Amino acid sequence: MNTSKGAICLTTTLTDTTRTDSFQPGTLEHHIQEVLSGRRRFETAAQAVTRMIIGTPGSVEKVTVCGQTTYDYKLFRQGKKPVVGMYHEINDLVNFVKDAAQGGSSRERGFIFVGEPGNGKTFFIETLCALYRDFTSLDGNRRFTFRFTGLDEALGYPQKLARIESQTYEDPMVLAMNLHDSRSANMELIASRGFTDTQVETIFDSYRGFGACTEYIIDRLRERYDGDVSKVMQHIVVVTVQISDSSGVLTGKYAPKDKITATAADLVGAEETIRLLLVPEPDNPYKLNVRKGALARVAGGGVHFVDEILKNKVDLVKIYLGVTQNRAIEIDGYKWPLDILVLATSNNDEYERFRAQRSEAPITDRFSVCFVSHNTDYRMQGQLTAYAIGGEVKTTVMGRRLHQDPNLNYAASVAAVLTRLPHDIPIAKDKMTPVEMLQLAAGEVAGDRNLQTLSEIVDVLSKEPDPTKRFGQKGIGQRGLGKAVQYLIAMSKTNEGHCMWAGDIFRALEQVVVDTVIEDADRAKYLADLKTAEELYKEKVMAELFVAYMDDPNAIKTDVMNYVNMVVGMSSATKDKTWSYKDPQTGELKAIKIDTTYIDAVESRLGLSTKDQKESYRGTIRRTHGQKVVTDPNYFFMDNLELVKAVTEVTLQSDVNGAGSLIGALANRTNERNRQLFNRMATVMTEQLGYCETCAEATMEYCIPKEKLN
Repeated sequence: MNTSKGAICLTTTLTDTTRTDSFQPGTLEHHIQEVLSGRRRFETAAQAVTRMIIGTPGSVEKVTVCGQTTYDYKLFRQGKKPVVGMYHEINDLVNFVKDAAQGGSSRERGFIFVGEPGNGKTFFIETLCALYRDFTSLDGNRRFTFRFTGLDEALGYPQKLARIESQTYEDPMVLAMNLHDSRSANMELIASRGFTDTQVETIFDSYRGFGACTEYIIDRLRERYDGDVSKVMQHIVVVTVQISDSSGVLTGKYAPKDKITATAADLVGAEETIRLLLVPEPDNPYKLNVRKGALARVAGGGVHFVDEILKNKVDLVKIYLGVTQNRAIEIDGYKWPLDILVLATSNNDEYERFRAQRSEAPITDRFSVCFVSHNTDYRMQGQLTAYAIGGEVKTTVMGRRLHQDPNLNYAASVAAVLTRLPHDIPIAKDKMTPVEMLQLAAGEVAGDRNLQTLSEIVDVLSKEPDPTKRFGQKGIGQRGLGKAVQYLIAMSKTNEGHCMWAGDIFRALEQVVVDTVIEDADRAKYLADLKTAEELYKEKVMAELFVAYMDDPNAIKTDVMNYVNMVVGMSSATKDKTWSYKDPQTGELKAIKIDTTYIDAVESRLGLSTKDQKESYRGTIRRTHGQKVVTDPNYFFMDNLELVKAVTEVTLQSDVNGAGSLIGALANRTNERNRQLFNRMATVMTEQLGYCETCAEATMEYCIPKEKLN
């Protein structure tokens, strides 16, 4: 045996490398064989996160967002509060982590989400960390480290230092890769335990050296036993890393602190007085309490999340230069290698301010930047709006239960999304209105507009040097929406009527804009967007009145399809203007009377005045019908909001019992017939459509023009 200082010879009684029951649990040999058998893993943080996200079949699917193809990862769409949207942002992060896992340049960088407050940056990373904690708590994914024991007997340390755990949660395989001085000897050692040459190369692709205090203690033990590693190993026990969210073990969050009180010790640790008194050797790195910092607690294959990184003072941010590239904690010349994934967030203003300081370019260069947009799909926004409204029962200040208008979520979602869409810029103004963008982004029909045009707008805006001018980057965020809901609940009207009426959410959102938006141009845009959203809400509640008047939940769908079938059958109608067709849902043969007066009435409300305009629109309807009837027999044109609105208006403005339009009847309840109509519709709304008496009456009155009330 070579017993010279620095030389290590591992003696073992291993006879069968495929069995682990011959080794005592907690020993390095047992751990090595568990890794060989596949029951334990040796992988980097990036490899583990990649496996967690895309490691199972069917975990990824292709989706189209705003006309652009991207990928969706099902892991983030699970649970009681899943991540909503963020398709491009999540895809960017997954590709970054995958590149790091495969040894690309990303392994020497961090990843930062930049965007406006309230667009989900922090929520997403915290969700990722929670998923990672759950993932690593499963058998086969657990993290292991080692501790030294019996140091009081072996090295004469005080009783309080008899047991010392690796400060950076070093993996036991790191111990195995550093037992000899030379790399080749360590590779031969691991290969002798049953690993193939390819497996050994894979293990050493993730090679890390010892942390300073681990190396110091092993050297002392080596000297104590004259290089007899079998005796050194008697003082090393392999243990499971105990995951702790509250202690920041494996996943840790570092939030910005006051620039006066924040120190580097918050991240990398510092010298500790009690250890100075206990550690017998003056040059022992263990006198430095590295675990006092946030980085060491996630150093064993964890995720380090630094929220609003650029709000910290520059000296603190500079620590990440070494952390991201060198992957090490450095204090007083001592080093502790790290295996971490560094994720960060920043708002737009701080990022632009920091980027403008060219002297700090090396710091921003160490991070891959992803600019996070707000959600621009109003249907998907409905899930986020539900978060803002809350799932708990709401009450008035007097303790009465608050009813929620069935249209509240829709009104708030459309209003918030419209503020995030661009307008008054050449490409968008010439080619598409914000309402058309709203419809296309949600997968709906927007006249003759198509997703290709929307995709072109997104592409052009993505080249804007100012990130806040890109698609969906500015607007009312989730926090602003939450404030609006609070304003709504605080209104005296809400408390008196015991109902959160949807029409009042626009007043609440206007108050949020006035209170929080600083720039005049942005404020004016948002207020205009809210007016547009209110018009869309009015169109929707008019459709609700249509349903209540007809007392048929399928009334709108039936009338819309009547118009469509009339248009399709116009050229094939008989002399008596009748057209027969096969119902795609039932397969039954039906006949419909072509009513040109009805067709013209609908089209006039669509703004089609000339013969050419009408024929062009009818051609679009026929083409869509021809395509959909084959692929989707249950398609009813209900996503064509303009058509739905026009059909609804035709009926609502038609005669009601010969006494004028429906709106007129609702406005004038002085006669018995109109009162009965009002009461009947209110009953349908409360019993079938989810309204209460307060919001049913408020909604009907909201749709009555003011001049009819005079």
